[in-house]
Amino acid sequence: MASVTLKPGRERPLQQYHPWVFSGAIGATRDQPGAGAVVEVLDAAGAWLARGFYSSTSQLRVRVATWQHDEALDSAWLRRRLAQAIQARAPLITHATSACRLAFSESDGLPGLIVDRYGSFLVVQLLTQAMAARAHEIIGALVELEEPDGIYERSDAEVRAKEGLPAHEGLLWGATPPAQLRLRPIQLPGTCVEPPPLLVDLCGGQKTGHYLDQAVNRARVAAYSRGARVLDCFCYSGGFSLYAALNRAASLTLIDSAPAALALARANLALIAAPPLIEYEVGNVFQVLRRYRAEHRRFDLIILDPPKFVHNQTQSERAARAYKDINLLALQLLAPGGSLATFSCSGLLSADLFQKIVFGAAVDARREVQIIERLGHAPDHPVRLTFPEGEYLKGFICRVA
Repeated sequence: MASVTLKPGRERPLQQYHPWVFSGAIGATRDQPGAGAVVEVLDAAGAWLARGFYSSTSQLRVRVATWQHDEALDSAWLRRRLAQAIQARAPLITHATSACRLAFSESDGLPGLIVDRYGSFLVVQLLTQAMAARAHEIIGALVELEEPDGIYERSDAEVRAKEGLPAHEGLLWGATPPAQLRLRPIQLPGTCVEPPPLLVDLCGGQKTGHYLDQAVNRARVAAYSRGARVLDCFCYSGGFSLYAALNRAASLTLIDSAPAALALARANLALIAAPPLIEYEVGNVFQVLRRYRAEHRRFDLIILDPPKFVHNQTQSERAARAYKDINLLALQLLAPGGSLATFSCSGLLSADLFQKIVFGAAVDARREVQIIERLGHAPDHPVRLTFPEGEYLKGFICRVA
């Protein structure tokens, strides 16, 4: 079998069960492996460390999948790992739940594979050469384990380009999902409202059709919405606003740059029996908030859930400015005693740095800000302690004086 040998002193992360080997850590490669091939990882002295999948183009050259010498990375391994990941979600899946992440890449020991369940349909992302090459095996295992009506691929994430793979989406197995599905996300005990059914678009929507990672946070943020004038920025399908409406918000203002996203939000909020006053605005959120500031508008709860601003390290400084700008604008629009729910889904931006950015915005806005709650992924997005890079979503609920 092909192998890679690390440079001296570069073995410690693997000994601590971190799953990534970058090209700069590799001293030699034996029997040049093909794209997505299984390779052995050896230390500088030739001792065996781990086994993983090789990428022929990415700087992230090997993604480790096992530290057990006798564990082969074959079809049986793939099915076993998928079964373990699905079983781990069993406590989260109730009769009312039909939307849940079933496999979360490295965090579930399946590097490069995302599987989301939406009712009787599955949506997959095959983000590495290894998983793309094993699509047939993955489909077979999922059909056996989940018995879905259809499996749809949404491999349009930017990481595919780093793997030398084109973006790809389309039906992989079974029936094509309908244009819209109405589903319930997971819920944790003690949240203020029952999870309402949400319309999702699996084929044309963002990510895999919905933002499952925010499922619990929508209910947490809604706890601060009763009687409030709510501004939902980057609203997409209106998930945060729907929860706020159910918790009797006084009014809702939703902003998104995509007309299709706002159309989905309208359809979601149309089901509210006694809806609050609702305003929809298509536009660039930064520009709209500047106009609101000039108009002296005020809100009691502002939600900032922007798209990823940081895609690589070279964008970090520009992204930090964007996060500060959007938080500064929100703080200037909040009424005294109002609440700010602010999020970052940029994995390259740490929670500490994000807090410092919000701090800087508060200083410039001359507002006294208290962090009330710290938020992260829904529990179907577990984070391995040995893989902190999996913790991409971070958020704060703040009280603003």
